Amino acid sequence: MSFRTALSLVSLLLLAACGSTSPHLPDGTVDTAKGPFSKSPTPTRKPGVVLKRGGGFYKDDGPADDIPDGLDDIPDAEPKWEPLHKPATKPYVVLGKEYVPNNSVRPYKTRGIASWYGKKFHGQKTSIGEPYDMFAMTAAHPTLALPSYVRVTNIQSGKSVVVRITDRGPFHADRVIDLSYTAAYKLGLINGGSGQVEVEAIIPGEYAGTAYNQVSPPAKVARPDEIGEMAQKPLLDDKPAPKGIYLQLGAFANVDNAENLKNHLARELEWINERMFIQPGNGMHRLQLGPYASRSDADRTAEKIQAALGYRPTIISR
Repeated sequence: MSFRTALSLVSLLLLAACGSTSPHLPDGTVDTAKGPFSKSPTPTRKPGVVLKRGGGFYKDDGPADDIPDGLDDIPDAEPKWEPLHKPATKPYVVLGKEYVPNNSVRPYKTRGIASWYGKKFHGQKTSIGEPYDMFAMTAAHPTLALPSYVRVTNIQSGKSVVVRITDRGPFHADRVIDLSYTAAYKLGLINGGSGQVEVEAIIPGEYAGTAYNQVSPPAKVARPDEIGEMAQKPLLDDKPAPKGIYLQLGAFANVDNAENLKNHLARELEWINERMFIQPGNGMHRLQLGPYASRSDADRTAEKIQAALGYRPTIISR
């Protein structure tokens, strides 16, 4: 074997070894991120869309495996009067913080961090009962009327979009709104995962300030197959909660809102081992976690939740 041939073989072997142990991701970035955020499997996506870790989505969340073409051509949401979703007007508590939703469409303007939520929530029921579509122009907000409309502006670039508020959240201390994937893409927030925005409510003309109880929504007639599905769906856990120490994550008058928060937190707090369940009583539906063997065990979990979300759940005993 010649020296040139031997050298070529050695070079090929070294290249193969490097290819099998390279820390680089498919988009060319180095996989050095730590913490709860994770790079999702590489989807089919528009050229120029690079997905970076951190701030945008949680482990196993992110874009769909197949992102449709034409996201730039999806029109903004068109503001119009819609009767408000009555269950979404009730005050509620999440992680020790009380939220009092608007019961009418009114002026609102604020600045803060926007994030987005993706495929793990795609198809899940939102707070107004509609399935979440990550490719529609929608968003989640803790207190704005549901449904309502806002203009979201990327402070750095000046780009703006109009979205329809259909869901509750984000329940993070440093965030003001959670955008759909398409809304975040159009604002240029996909790469960084989050960004500084201005959120301003849009009041649809003559209907401004009209409260829910002044306009009744059209009656919905359930199809026979829907009735069967509703009858089969268990809204509450059937296991009775034993006496012990628990963390209370939220409290709602409406069970659907409690279920909605349970689904969100089950994905955001995937490291939790204790049972998360809804405890009804006295007209309220309380989302709780436990039981814990001791108050110190509950304290440790409460501290981890506070570190992850910025809010601390309440410790209760029964």
